Amino acid sequence: MTPSRADRIQTAVWAGVAIALIALFYALGPILAPFVIAAVFAYICDPAVNWMVARHIPRPLAVLLVILGLGAMLLLLLLILAPMIYREAFTLVGRLPDLIELANARVSPMLQERFGINFQLDAAFARTWITENWSTAQDLVPIILGHLRQGGSALIGLLAMAFLVPVVMFYLLQDWPQLLENTRSIIPRPLLPRAMRIVGDIDSVLSQFLRGQLSVMLLLAVFYTVGLWIAGLKFALPVGVITGLLVFIPYVGFGGGLVLAILTALLQGEGWSPLVGVAIVYSLGQALESFVLTPYLVGERIGLHPVVVIFALMAFGQLFGFVGVLVALPVSAAILVGLREVRAAWISSRLYLGDETDAIQIEEARK
Repeated sequence: MTPSRADRIQTAVWAGVAIALIALFYALGPILAPFVIAAVFAYICDPAVNWMVARHIPRPLAVLLVILGLGAMLLLLLLILAPMIYREAFTLVGRLPDLIELANARVSPMLQERFGINFQLDAAFARTWITENWSTAQDLVPIILGHLRQGGSALIGLLAMAFLVPVVMFYLLQDWPQLLENTRSIIPRPLLPRAMRIVGDIDSVLSQFLRGQLSVMLLLAVFYTVGLWIAGLKFALPVGVITGLLVFIPYVGFGGGLVLAILTALLQGEGWSPLVGVAIVYSLGQALESFVLTPYLVGERIGLHPVVVIFALMAFGQLFGFVGVLVALPVSAAILVGLREVRAAWISSRLYLGDETDAIQIEEARK
């Protein structure tokens, strides 16, 4: 068997293995969520574990401390935000008729005068509908919990995920160096330098994006919360946190948070002051994100265009559900590194560069 034929067979085998793995992941999608969540958190938290190990803390204890700290932060965030969002959502719904009356009083005359559009909303109907359904809406959480207790499977699945994620995360962080070494040991020796360089590039892209984007999200959540509180917005905490946590989706976090903040300011019924404050806060926040936080914490060399990010999230979500959303950006970053390698190989190929004979023929044809 000639070397070229052997290379083609090996390439076909690896392509078949890759296709089989993708099909397997697609089939196992419903049960992969806790493992993918644990892997993403383990990857993000590995530097903290290594930092503790470098200071002579045993690795199992360092892993346990990191997991407990992460769990405490997530639980604290849930305990603070969930009741507040639940309570304030009903407050906003209760004031919706006031917003409709405000629109009828201020927006409708302007539309009628400038565009000849007769725009009127029925505030009385909205008020009647909210009054009739208010008691049912307030009992929504007990109803959902009752269905969960009756269904059983959904509650069991939720509890299983809550238990599996920290357990899988513990073992991944504990054995992370060994996993890396085992992966390195199975790479063919002639391909090892190039493979490790590609893996290093993927790790650089992933770490810079995931950890940098997490820092951007947290800093923006604090900025928007404090800024909206100074601007006089009553629901500054949930609006600010939601805006900050959604900025990993380009334009969605900023746009959704801005709409939510404007709606909240209108429902307060305090005139133009909260609206002006919202405009100033979100203008400063967008400038801070674009010119300071993202360039310094995420970096410009990642190359994940905002349109690519949105497409990747939607495409992977459509194909693999919730698990697809979790792995969309890491997989896209890895594909990006692979495409860079393909481009470099193409640029250096004889087909792209041609030889001297081709160059002479092209020059003569031009003459």
